[in-house]
Amino acid sequence: MKLYPPEDVGLSSARLKRIDTVMEDFVADNRLPGIITLIQRRDKVIHLGKYGLMDIEAGRPIEEDAIFRIYSMTKPIISVALMMLYEEGRLSLQDPVSDFIPAFGRTKVYAGTTPLGLRLVGQDPVMTVYHLLTHTAGLSYGWCFDSPVEDLYRELMPNVFHREQPLEYVVEQIAQLPLLFQPGSQWRYSRATDILGYVVQVLADMPLADFLEERIFRPLGMNDTTFQLPLEKVGRLAKIYESPELYDPIVADPAGLGTLCDVTTPTRCPSGGGGLLSTLADYLSFCNCLLNKGCSDSGQLISRKTLEWMTTNHIPQHMLPLAMGPVMLDHGFGLGFRVATSLGEARTLTSVGEYGWYGIANTYFWIDRSEALIGLMMTQHRPKLPYPVMERFKILTYQSIDD
Repeated sequence: MKLYPPEDVGLSSARLKRIDTVMEDFVADNRLPGIITLIQRRDKVIHLGKYGLMDIEAGRPIEEDAIFRIYSMTKPIISVALMMLYEEGRLSLQDPVSDFIPAFGRTKVYAGTTPLGLRLVGQDPVMTVYHLLTHTAGLSYGWCFDSPVEDLYRELMPNVFHREQPLEYVVEQIAQLPLLFQPGSQWRYSRATDILGYVVQVLADMPLADFLEERIFRPLGMNDTTFQLPLEKVGRLAKIYESPELYDPIVADPAGLGTLCDVTTPTRCPSGGGGLLSTLADYLSFCNCLLNKGCSDSGQLISRKTLEWMTTNHIPQHMLPLAMGPVMLDHGFGLGFRVATSLGEARTLTSVGEYGWYGIANTYFWIDRSEALIGLMMTQHRPKLPYPVMERFKILTYQSIDD
């Protein structure tokens, strides 16, 4: 990948070197295995950092073409896929989800408990595609402990999202659980994008993986982005680690990896919420398409106006601040992306309108239109406790701007 002098695009080489110091510290004291960081401004890549190992046991340095489990960085791709179909007039965002998945027409809403069990009521209003895109549908992941519905998610999830189970079956199992709240009344990060992936499959009348390959990956040259890793690429897959505390990464327990455990096996259950594998270069191609107003070398993937709408905050003030479990967030949420809404409320350096998302294994991206800036970070580490690496990388990027 060609690198340009940072000064060509208004960044300080001296200040940018602080990234190397901090990232090297993260791997030197055994907090993270291996990290790749990339910064692009005004269409020029001016920083590419490689630190640590992609396989600790083998002592193998992390490589630029390493393949990563990107987990929830799958979600923006699925959201773009859905909105491409929206642009073709295949659906309205106000369409009930049950129009595409009839099982959700029978889904009830939790309304408290009685001596006889959960009190369930009908949906009012009905769950729509818009609710799925904005994570206001009443679905969950089962990560919280504030509702008996969360217990039901924790009971169900180990039995679904196996690679041999059809996506339709998994989605219908989720539809049997009650919603945590009436659609549109609260925000909760959830399995909503997995449901959206199935909606894409239904509307396109083809497997989700085939639609993504035909309409997004091939046009953008994302040749290593997939739900199933070809055997000839196994050697490029970075090992995934976890840490019981803050230090000393160990190989992650396969039981906790879900559909991303044996990624070489075919999957009938592509997870739109977190199932893709990708590389730094591939995801940069996706980010560049977004930054370039939906345009790529192959043509217009999605319109400028649609992207503007997707990357604007859609969450009303009374639902803010957003929370993921006990963690309070400092941004709003659009149609598939978190969106910075206020410099004063942000906990890190940013710009109003900057957007992006991350994956549970500490993969991370953001796009800042006002600065013509893309930041990307890839690693493979699922920490038990929060790590500040994503925030540090972002701060170190912005502090290097000197124009």
